[in-house]
Amino acid sequence: MPGMANIVGSGYPRCVRALLIGLFLVAACGPATNYDYSKEPDPRKHDFVIGAADVLKITVWKNPELSTEAHVRPDGTITMPLIGDVQAANRTPKDLKTEITRRLASYIRDEASVVSIAVTEVNSYRFTISGNVERAGIFSAKYYVTIAEAVAMAGGLNKFANNRIVIVRADAQGNLRRIPIDFERISSSEHPEENLVLLSGDTVFVQ
Repeated sequence: MPGMANIVGSGYPRCVRALLIGLFLVAACGPATNYDYSKEPDPRKHDFVIGAADVLKITVWKNPELSTEAHVRPDGTITMPLIGDVQAANRTPKDLKTEITRRLASYIRDEASVVSIAVTEVNSYRFTISGNVERAGIFSAKYYVTIAEAVAMAGGLNKFANNRIVIVRADAQGNLRRIPIDFERISSSEHPEENLVLLSGDTVFVQ
């Protein structure tokens, strides 16, 4: 099992090696053929959710002194003139706009002062690819990436790969679930429903 040997002899910290070995063993069982891929979310169909390291342009019409370019800090907050820190991460631009407008209302009485928010840099969309690919690691993208695109970003499958993939994905409560993928079925274009769009924070383990 060359993939296992590569993990054990890698420079990963012990806790990371334990996770990867566990994923290796799960993947070795083979993907389930009756998995309901339609239940997995497609982020392209929903409003963008702001994350840490994203850059926002916040404009308060008629109040240029309150307009700002804000970098979302690791704790998920931004700082705005007058109102101070605002939680931005895990919110859509629409939700954040509502919050900023509400807080500004305590200081601005001009109803024409409309707030607009634009995401000028997407830096929070990251995922991990490990196992039998040419270049394992943490990857980021400015656009949503499918499994096939993610594997290509990692240089493709290496000579030890056997087309079995497991995606480890966390739900809103932090509970992990494992999604089995047959990469050969994706490559043949016969099962496009299996070529899921990755969510930020996903781990893709290639056996």
